[in-house]
Amino acid sequence: MSDSVYKIIDLVGSSTTSWEDAATSAIDRASKSLRDLRIAEVMKLDIKVEDGKPAHFRTNLRLSFKYKD
Repeated sequence: MSDSVYKIIDLVGSSTTSWEDAATSAIDRASKSLRDLRIAEVMKLDIKVEDGKPAHFRTNLRLSFKYKD
């Protein structure tokens, strides 16, 4: 087995439904331009509030993918 190197990026997904949907949205979008996605670690959850009510659930992720030459 050869040694591997992974790159880590930060992403923020947003959803009007849930933090899970926000995370899924960020991963789905990243998978369109990156290959070999490995681990998504939730770093922070927050909610944008408008008129005293939750408007957008936001999930900040740290996502790793295999680095290729």
